[in-house]
Amino acid sequence: MVMKVQPELATQRGTLATMSRMYVIGHVNPDTDSIASAIGYAWLLRERDGEDAISARAGALNPQTTWVLKRLNIDPPVLLSDASPRFEAVATRLNTTTPDLPLSEGWAIASRTGGIAPVVEEDGTPYGLITGLSLFHFLEQQLGPHPRQQEMKIADLLNVPCREACDTQVPRFPHNTRIRDVIYRILREEHNEFIVVDENQLYLGVARQRDVINPPRLRLVLVDHNEKQQAISALEEAEIVEILDHHRLGNPSTYVPIRFTVDVVGSTSTLVSEKTEEAGLSAPPEIAGVMLAGLLSDTLILSSPTTTERDRAAARRLARWAFVRTGHLHGETIDSFGKQVIEAGAGLETRDPAEIVGSDRKTYEAGRYKFTIAQVEVTNLLQLDDHLDSLNDALRELRESNGLDFAMLMVTDVVRGSSRLLINNMPYVLQDLPYLKQSDGTLLAEGVVSRKKQLLPTILSMLEEA
Repeated sequence: MVMKVQPELATQRGTLATMSRMYVIGHVNPDTDSIASAIGYAWLLRERDGEDAISARAGALNPQTTWVLKRLNIDPPVLLSDASPRFEAVATRLNTTTPDLPLSEGWAIASRTGGIAPVVEEDGTPYGLITGLSLFHFLEQQLGPHPRQQEMKIADLLNVPCREACDTQVPRFPHNTRIRDVIYRILREEHNEFIVVDENQLYLGVARQRDVINPPRLRLVLVDHNEKQQAISALEEAEIVEILDHHRLGNPSTYVPIRFTVDVVGSTSTLVSEKTEEAGLSAPPEIAGVMLAGLLSDTLILSSPTTTERDRAAARRLARWAFVRTGHLHGETIDSFGKQVIEAGAGLETRDPAEIVGSDRKTYEAGRYKFTIAQVEVTNLLQLDDHLDSLNDALRELRESNGLDFAMLMVTDVVRGSSRLLINNMPYVLQDLPYLKQSDGTLLAEGVVSRKKQLLPTILSMLEEA
């Protein structure tokens, strides 16, 4: 049975987003620490602060993260393709009547909803809306100018089927439609209300024009990143509530002051575990396990140069919570579990080249250049020889499709602690990179395993000085 570690997704069938909901989300092309810290911090916000917080992801899961979640029986975080408000955010699930029921039923609903009564077929398909304007048109047709018709009793009018007083031309919008994509159509519409439907065209709710024009912003907590280039798209349309990270500064501007934590540790999961301990809490075994996986992945089982004493203390803390008798990791050690996590993400044999260069990558800007650095882990750098041509092709396609100046793949040997670099369209300014050029065109970076602490600073310094 899969453990539910968060409330149901707001965009799942039959539910609607609320203004109070908070999404905890990592960077695009998420790695295990990005996913783990989102899951862990969403749990802490719910447990400690009573927030309606759920974990989210800004992209597909990589093989390592997929293995970790399956190992711990945890649902993947919900997928947010961008932060732009959708119709689900402004829809209200008003009570409904059916086309054949008497108008008195619709009248009763409209009197409680501000003058709106959704009319829905028995199978859930919207038929239309009863509104003040549709009622006026109905009365105009029923009474007309003839005295005999004017003598009709109200009771008789309320006995006619709801379909007779229903506006069937009300526009319908799928719940996941971005409001900004149809805003000009909304402004041209003569209707003030719209029907919101799910992916099966079934009734979900009603949206009013005033709410569509001024929708609530999605509330986001950013973890494991603070640069706009690495964040979910349309970030400017969201409300950033908090940032929790361990990378260099490059944060987006905010409308109001927020909680902002950037600290020098090896993983964001370390920071979440510290905050959990500070609150006097202990994470459930599954959540502690996924955060331990994120920490061990980011620090290469505590061997990366980014590792600090705080990371080692966090690993011991998380292991104490995760390796309990009732947990899925009972009997494991930090070293044994870490090796399984690393091996789950290592290797080139069974992975598509496009997935390898695209799954764990980050995009940067420095000087006049916009570029990306992807990283993949192997247990032996010799594995690269059989896949060099296909990886170079995938790297070129990645660069061209994303409009980048150059693209780099860092193939890291997690056993021997070195990397080989593939660079597509390398600029002249990087010709003097301090790494040994190989006969196949790759660069051998002895002792370099950290993109964040070892490779990126070297790249940035050369680009910014050019």
